[in-house]
Amino acid sequence: MRDILGDLEAGRLLSDPDPVRRAQIQMKTPQPKRFYEKASVSPVPEGYAVHLDGKPVRTPGKALLALPTEAAANLVAEEFAAQGETIDPMAMPVLRLANTALDGVATDPQAVLEDVLRFASSDLLCYRADAPQGLVDRQNAQWDPVLDWVRSTLGARFNLAEGVVHVDQPRESIAVLGAHLAQRSEPLRLAAMHLMTSLSGSALLALAVEHGGLDAEEAWKAAHVDEDWQAEQWGQDSEALARRSLRERDFMAAARMLEALKA
Repeated sequence: MRDILGDLEAGRLLSDPDPVRRAQIQMKTPQPKRFYEKASVSPVPEGYAVHLDGKPVRTPGKALLALPTEAAANLVAEEFAAQGETIDPMAMPVLRLANTALDGVATDPQAVLEDVLRFASSDLLCYRADAPQGLVDRQNAQWDPVLDWVRSTLGARFNLAEGVVHVDQPRESIAVLGAHLAQRSEPLRLAAMHLMTSLSGSALLALAVEHGGLDAEEAWKAAHVDEDWQAEQWGQDSEALARRSLRERDFMAAARMLEALKA
């Protein structure tokens, strides 16, 4: 299922999970010239369809590119409108997310839901450092409030571990998250949550953002506590910074989509 959840770009190999690798592939692929003047949205029975010069856009799988809310469709239309003389799919994370949802997630939402739950069973926020104390304190400060929110709002308790030794999570907690996700199993919403989960390593952060318990910027910062600590001690790596920037762009696109689905 994670293969299906890659960017479905009609054989252009943009499904590589590493965003830097995707960018490298894209740079080697000739970009198509922009063939339209105006991007717009129009109501249809399925919701709101994205149009280019009045003609409906279709996904690589030939599905109508229609989104549930006008705000969500406008996010895609804005990406089309922002293109220059050529069309750069790498600069259109919302479009890629919509394509993934319609061509991939919609075919088997249960498998995607279960994949998010697998992340939750070994969630980033549950694995803590035992030293140095500065890192321990920072993890506690940024991760404990999220776990407290999950416990108080969703009724799910998670066990913590030091280091990387696996710790089992209560089956009841995973079941609670599963029931919560089942109420949010629309393809586009689930695709956005899955993307945020895979990029951050934390289903709990994605759930908190979707539910409104945490904003996207805070969640992204929380997902990189360890990385930021290491950078402060040893300095930044340019390639790592480039990879993080691309991942952050995709994460924030997913967060914008979740917000637009509420409109």
